[in-house]
Amino acid sequence: MYELMSLPMSAGVLDEYGDAGGFRAELDALGLRGVEGVWAMEPIPTDVLQDSLIGYHLTFFTDWLDLYRENDKALIEKFGSLEAARGIYGGLGRDFLMGFYRQDLARAKAAGAKYIVFHVSDVSIEEGFTYRWRHSSEEVIDASAEIVNELLGGGEAPFDFLLENLWWPGFTMTDPALTARMLDGVAYPKKGIMLDTGHLMNTNTGLATERDGVAYIHQMLDRHGDLCRYIRGLHLHQSLSGAYVRENIGAVPEDFPKDCFEQFAFNYGHVLNIDQHRPWTVPEVRTIIDRLEPDYLTHELSAVGAEERRQAVRAQRRALGFA
Repeated sequence: MYELMSLPMSAGVLDEYGDAGGFRAELDALGLRGVEGVWAMEPIPTDVLQDSLIGYHLTFFTDWLDLYRENDKALIEKFGSLEAARGIYGGLGRDFLMGFYRQDLARAKAAGAKYIVFHVSDVSIEEGFTYRWRHSSEEVIDASAEIVNELLGGGEAPFDFLLENLWWPGFTMTDPALTARMLDGVAYPKKGIMLDTGHLMNTNTGLATERDGVAYIHQMLDRHGDLCRYIRGLHLHQSLSGAYVRENIGAVPEDFPKDCFEQFAFNYGHVLNIDQHRPWTVPEVRTIIDRLEPDYLTHELSAVGAEERRQAVRAQRRALGFA
């Protein structure tokens, strides 16, 4: 099993560890074999990462389906004008979106990643507050499969391609029929699932404790039965945000900005309050790893700076009995 941590691949973040030797020493001290990288919209510092980049999380738009379908009416409703939508995305239309993904996939290939992660979800900023969805999970899954097949079809299969669950419309890991629909729709031979434990917890606002979360995750795994064989990796973190969601979901806030660019900044804190990315602290979480025996275990934890990141990883590894 590759035990990793998630890391933005920016020069600023990697400078916290000094040179390649310092970064490798940090990973060794934490008991990790490498990282799952997230592109930081700048050249990847491969001189520091060297052989440490094991996984690559493709960049994504949370709200992409109307862009992909070239639904101009919906884009204007959400952003005010097509010009504003272009400013948000950097372009418009299906060809733009596919080009965006192809460029990032090329970066992942060039970096030599052993696995690549792809979100299967779609949500607008407004929906993130109202929880009233424009698109069904079936629509999101089918369009995602189209994209993946076009990106990967007909070529070699040098890496595992792992589909990640979220709590918005798409793949949530709560409905086996939808999970099967997603897997059946993707033709790539080395497809699999990256199970995000915190995202799965976000689908149940009734969870009150970490132990509740462990039990719920096992319940969803029981529900999925043999489909669990596709789970190749884990994004490990916990999120107990049910009280926040119950209090803050149902309507757009009265102070919601009108400017679409300001809305993104406003929304950022809201999403972090739901998707908390905190380290597990109860030993029962080890039962999930023991049950699934994943190939990749990524500590995907919220942290600012090397020291905070170090403490978060160590706390979670202690809960697992790894430290």
